[in-house]
Amino acid sequence: MTISTTVQNVFDAGLPTLTYDLAATPADVWPSLQDAQRAAPIAIGPLGPEVLSYEMARAILRDTRFKIPPGINLAAQGVTSGPLFDKVMSGLLCLEGAEHQRLRKLVSKAFTPRATDRLQGTIVEVVSDLADRVADAGRCDVVADIARPYPIPIICALLGAPREDWRLFSEWAEEVIRGFSFSTDIAAIQDEVMRAWLELDDYVDAMVEHRRAHLTDDLLSDLIRAEDDGDRLTKAELKMLAASLLMAGTDTTRNQLAASVQALCAQPDQWALLADQPDLAMRAVDETMRLSPVVCGTPRIVPTDMEFGGFLFPANTFVFVNILAANRDPAVYADAGRLDLEREGAPAILTFSGGVHYCLGANLARRELAEALRILAARWSNPRCRGDVPWKPMLGLTGPTVLELEFDA
Repeated sequence: MTISTTVQNVFDAGLPTLTYDLAATPADVWPSLQDAQRAAPIAIGPLGPEVLSYEMARAILRDTRFKIPPGINLAAQGVTSGPLFDKVMSGLLCLEGAEHQRLRKLVSKAFTPRATDRLQGTIVEVVSDLADRVADAGRCDVVADIARPYPIPIICALLGAPREDWRLFSEWAEEVIRGFSFSTDIAAIQDEVMRAWLELDDYVDAMVEHRRAHLTDDLLSDLIRAEDDGDRLTKAELKMLAASLLMAGTDTTRNQLAASVQALCAQPDQWALLADQPDLAMRAVDETMRLSPVVCGTPRIVPTDMEFGGFLFPANTFVFVNILAANRDPAVYADAGRLDLEREGAPAILTFSGGVHYCLGANLARRELAEALRILAARWSNPRCRGDVPWKPMLGLTGPTVLELEFDA
């Protein structure tokens, strides 16, 4: 590809500079992001160029020339080899090109709307039970009492694991997810993470062997059935996908549910509107994930010199697609800082990424969040926060660490 000699290097273009601390929360960073967004579609952040414009962010997510840096969470802490690194690198998110396309094509045959629909009863049962447990008290910590225990039973039901094993899956998920945190000393916990991951693999191995002889109506059976011109998923791929689903579908849902509840509670009129009009639940998911996403950005790397959006990105440039800023871009969202469940004609949020790496579980995640918000809004009148709501850093998976609420039953 020929690079135009008139295109300016992104680092020499006089773009706004962002100097936030890497441990800063979304609320800490937003004022400076907003100022930078008013001045330019890109800013130079502490890790490299940050894309702030909705249109440019969406274009990058769909442009296969921009690659996901493999094993970035581990590499950021100097872990670039070993069993855990190899395990992470075999995951769907770290694959590119033909192999990634092949796996997504097979998996998409199982990840259908029907797979989500058959979980409806479980979703309603689980969130109703959690709400019942705190109803009499008229108060709860949404993070600990609702969000944290919510997704595991649903993921287990999706895979077809029996109820008596939900606790095991919860323990494995807690341990393995630690290996994907920017704030954890990963080098020190590699052995514990791998031990839990291998136990999960052994469990899934046994499930796969049983399912091959006794196919049922669950996702694991659908994955075993999935075929494309004679191509099928291998046992290793089935294990990888089951583990990926458990990890991707657990912490994201937990954090986003708490963040969405907080966002709605901050605007009592919108909470009351959802209680009065439960059909707005999916709109509530989109609006809260737009305004208060727990995935605030996604990294990309430029393998070679590349011209994009009127700038030259030198080879090996680390690019941060800032989802938080893009989702609040006033160029595409009217009154972008306002939560509005009746917003019409808004473009799709970027919180589920885009292009070839668009989240395979987006439909399930949206259904889980919508049902939880619908049921909580119906049961909790006039919810209000008790005290501060601390958040995790913006970089990595963020969200409230505590969300103490009082409500009228």
